[in-house]
Amino acid sequence: MSTTTALRTILSVELEITGKCNTRCTHCCTESSPEAPAGAMTRDDWHQAIADIAELGIPAVQFIGGEPTLSPHLPQFIDQALALGLNVEVYSNFVHIRPKLWNAMDRKGVCLATSYYSDHADEHEQITKGRGSHARTRANIVEAVRRGIPLRAGVVQVLDEQRVEQAEAELRALGVERFRIDRMRKVGRAAAPAEATPSVGELCGRCCRHRVTVSPDGAVSGCILSRFLPAGNVRQQRLGEILSSERWAELTATIPLPRAGDCPPDDSSDCNPANTTACNPAYFAPASILGASA
Repeated sequence: MSTTTALRTILSVELEITGKCNTRCTHCCTESSPEAPAGAMTRDDWHQAIADIAELGIPAVQFIGGEPTLSPHLPQFIDQALALGLNVEVYSNFVHIRPKLWNAMDRKGVCLATSYYSDHADEHEQITKGRGSHARTRANIVEAVRRGIPLRAGVVQVLDEQRVEQAEAELRALGVERFRIDRMRKVGRAAAPAEATPSVGELCGRCCRHRVTVSPDGAVSGCILSRFLPAGNVRQQRLGEILSSERWAELTATIPLPRAGDCPPDDSSDCNPANTTACNPAYFAPASILGASA
């Protein structure tokens, strides 16, 4: 695959705009927490990254973390992305949404995504390790639906006998039309203790080919699950240089191709561009790019 073709097939870039999070989910692929550092990327660094995404012709950007709503600059990043014609998704745990953030997200071109684990508060909070997180997440799902903001949700099966089907039924009852049940992947906190480096077998195959991630420190990889395969850093190089490099091509070649029917990763389909960009029908991707599993 040539570098020009590679850039043309990338559908979305995840920007981990902070490493901090207000929960400590047991399966977190980035090991974020309230104590985690925000990251070395400055506001100007993120503005440059967003500008580069638009300049490269990549159609969508996703703001994640950590917990992206903890970044005081999120409204400015959304403004810039929309002004540049990018499709925007904010992937939040919905634990705390400030009124100003609702105003920033309740705009044409912005969609939301969240994770929901159970219809029972105690089970949901056993996974998030955040007291009261279930009630607040549920309330903000209701608010997003009330506002008519496009929303997708994922239910990640983390516990044995988890009330996954009941969580799905509750999401339907709340008015959420797009959701998916995912399995947990062995990366981050969910990684096997004896394994120093995760296996590429835990990846869905879309890393590097259709998806790019920039970490809170500026490291560029194929997705948040493949952070152990960095290709460069946007604090040292422009994003286009990294995505056109031999290193990027080499990393792409090490990742198995997507398999038909393969289960998406444990970040609630976050790594699947078919799910992310589908928030806006204008960006439905052709099957020839996504493959049968999309």
